[in-house]
Amino acid sequence: MHTQTDLIFSVNGTQMHLQGVSPTQTLLSYLRQHQLVGTKEGCGDGDCGACTVVMVGSGSDSQAHYQAVNSCLIPVGALAGRDIYTVEGLSAKSLTEESITNGALHPVQQAMVELGGSQCGYCTPGFIMSLFAGYYDRRLDDEVVEGNLCRCTGYLPIRRAAQQVVTEQGAAERQDGKPIDTFAQRLAEAAVQLEAIAYSHQDQRFYRPTQLADVLALLQDHPDVTLVAGSTDLGLEMSWFRQQYPVMIALEGVEELLQLTQTDTEVVIGAAVPLSHIEHQLRGVFPSMDEMLYWFAARQVRNRATLGGNLGTASPIGDMPPVLLALDATVQVVGGNGERTIPIENFFKGYRVTALEPGEIIRSVTIPKTLTPGTTRRLSQSYKVGKRGTDDISIVAASYTVDLDADNQILHARLAYGGVAATPVRAIAVETWLMGQPWTHATVLAAKEQLKTVFTPLSDLRGSADYRQRLIGNLFEKFFVDFDRDVTTMAEAGVAR
Repeated sequence: MHTQTDLIFSVNGTQMHLQGVSPTQTLLSYLRQHQLVGTKEGCGDGDCGACTVVMVGSGSDSQAHYQAVNSCLIPVGALAGRDIYTVEGLSAKSLTEESITNGALHPVQQAMVELGGSQCGYCTPGFIMSLFAGYYDRRLDDEVVEGNLCRCTGYLPIRRAAQQVVTEQGAAERQDGKPIDTFAQRLAEAAVQLEAIAYSHQDQRFYRPTQLADVLALLQDHPDVTLVAGSTDLGLEMSWFRQQYPVMIALEGVEELLQLTQTDTEVVIGAAVPLSHIEHQLRGVFPSMDEMLYWFAARQVRNRATLGGNLGTASPIGDMPPVLLALDATVQVVGGNGERTIPIENFFKGYRVTALEPGEIIRSVTIPKTLTPGTTRRLSQSYKVGKRGTDDISIVAASYTVDLDADNQILHARLAYGGVAATPVRAIAVETWLMGQPWTHATVLAAKEQLKTVFTPLSDLRGSADYRQRLIGNLFEKFFVDFDRDVTTMAEAGVAR
């Protein structure tokens, strides 16, 4: 790849040529330095949504979509070839060609004004941008703004504003087959196709290859490279500590890592597939995955975060590892010596340590869809306990899979946890004991007693060891109750919200 000294992208329709800046500078910092100060910094770690902007990206349907993202977590190196919109860019471009008037408001902005959706105003631009993205996806519900916090507790007027936009929605519609505003017009064009870049600034190098072979070659040339995909985890280091990295490789454009396929027997998810794509394309395939993705951070994060990144960080409180452990997933890794497959229970070697060898990366994750022979009923569900419902880190996460035969005997059991040990982990001894037992409350209570001695969780600011220990058993009992044949108020799908 030819090394370049500038990054070209657009902000509110204006092309930008960025030179002489660190590739790890955040998009938020760049915007505010260039007087686009409607985008605010609230927390700097993707928890509050004040910094929300919209990026034109490729959706799970491979079409162009507006995606709300946290600008505080995105390095400017990842912006090359991107179209970004901030709150300053919404007004005039939203009008029809017949009625262009400078300063007019976008329908989402107008609804917020009319319904009193802004109090102190600090969070308002972030809410506007999240609602803007939902507006063109024809989706204006609570999930659209789940990643936005209003510290004035003004959620009711914000909700009313969203509802008003839904009832009056028309700007994103088509008339005579043509979009009637410029934002809808952009979505009628091709989805963004990321090109390979190699950006240099002083002693920093930022690569964004599009082919796996190029990634492997770069890994050979730069053994101490830092890998990044959605930057929702690594972005914290850049945002909070202004961390710089000598060499970074962004994997978000690598074609081989962006594939998601399924057959009658398995699902294969590329390491760089955003979680929001998984959420849409696999809904209903794995109920336990559906549930955990619902609670995983917020939409701004899921639009960028990847499954490979969630595994590669090897965090003991990562949300997806317990789900994959309970589903007997395997991890496909690739390096200079070829490919190999690692059962996910063997992937985590210690605190923040994986089985990846030098020069290897995660290529994909495979989840089997087959059931244990003799199974007449599979029970599968996930649970997450945090300080708040959404957009939070787990205190304890759990995922369970139980296969039952026609006599209600347990043929297969997986009990997986996060937040109870140095790595995501299964309760293998209890799983073994459950085999052949009847699926009854008495069996679950006996297993719950055994679970008291399986793990030795630690105390921290989020929860005490005793609290975590109680959750380990109580969540398994909740799993039983949610699926109890006699509990008619719970759906068979096991939705536990």
